[in-house]
Amino acid sequence: MNSWQATIEELGRPLAGTTFVVLDLETSGGAPHLGAQITEIGAVKVRGGEVLGQFQTFVNPGSAIPSFITALTGITDEMVAFSPQIAEVFPMLLEFLGSENETVFVAHNAPFDLSFLKAAATASHYRWPKFTVIDTAKLARKVLSRDEVINCKLGTLAEFFNTSVSPNHRALDDALATVDVLHALISRVGSLGIFTLEELTDFSNRKSSARTRKELDSI
Repeated sequence: MNSWQATIEELGRPLAGTTFVVLDLETSGGAPHLGAQITEIGAVKVRGGEVLGQFQTFVNPGSAIPSFITALTGITDEMVAFSPQIAEVFPMLLEFLGSENETVFVAHNAPFDLSFLKAAATASHYRWPKFTVIDTAKLARKVLSRDEVINCKLGTLAEFFNTSVSPNHRALDDALATVDVLHALISRVGSLGIFTLEELTDFSNRKSSARTRKELDSI
């Protein structure tokens, strides 16, 4: 190789060697500032397509779970009654997530999950790490056309990509489904020559996906 030719490693972190932690939360409501709390955490650590570990726990929210949330998730007050509260769970979760310099945080509609995690960090007197964040919903909107999917909800993407686990509003199953969606989306962007984390985050943060979709349609 000529000295002027850069390797992938010199250009950025190869996606194939990047550690992703894909996380999903179930909560007692729609927003932490309205008093909603985390009721279940599910997370999957993957690298190079291989599952390195899983994290799952119920969390006692400290108050009754609304009936409409129980109807949606199947999580009842009885199921979380003897579970740890978030202050006890948080250090174990941070240990599983790992270093902000190594781990890439992934979630579907990531701002929702991050709002609860950052609120929990503050309440538990922990600093929330500055992870690089990949939002699979946001990424999917850049990659997939309306001809392929009618929306970018997790259930729609799971059906489109035929994920090994169907999302069901339970944290670990939804995280496992999101892992498959992430891998499918990474495969798609590979067709555009995107092979590093830096390229992926730049691609995901672009304001318009019109040109990208035309590029994908031409492949």
